[in-house]
This record gives sequence, structure tokens and C-alpha cells, in this order.
Amino acid sequence: MKPETAAKLLHQKVDVDVTGCAQHYCLHCARYFVDLRSMKEHFKTKVHKRQLKKLREEPYTQAEAERAAGMGSYIQPKKVEVKTQDVEEDMA
Repeated sequence: MKPETAAKLLHQKVDVDVTGCAQHYCLHCARYFVDLRSMKEHFKTKVHKRQLKKLREEPYTQAEAERAAGMGSYIQPKKVEVKTQDVEEDMA
């Protein structure tokens, strides 16, 4: 994800129609939370950890699809470093 997009999602304006007024958002799972405490608890769950594991693998490309179909040598996908986002305590 581009840093500009991530910054926009993390610093959204208050929206009363969204859970938690759109102030507590998990970038990796694309979920809103009611408060900071529930978001921190979410970071410890299996659901969040599984999503981080999925995001570590580089997305498939057309070249990789062609290699898998027998049009070249197989190259193992690269791993991407993904960490849980930083939480700003003064968001409330």
C-alpha cells in the first residue's frame, strides 16, 4: 500500500456513520473499531495474524503465471516485510 493512501486511511475525518467515527482503522484487515482498546485487542487475534501472513507473500504477476504454465523456470515468490501498524495513543 502506498504511504499516502495509508496516511489517508489512518487520519480520516470524523464520520458518525462509520464504526468508531472512522478513527480506529486496521490497514491490514480493512476494519473499523469502536475504540483504541478494541483495535489493540484485534492486533493480538488470529484473524489479524493470518492476514499479516497472507500479505507477506508478493502478489502473483503475469510472468509468474506463465512460468507456472511451463513457459519458463520456476522462481520462488519473494517475501515482503509486513508489520502491524503503529498505534497513536492520543487519537481519542
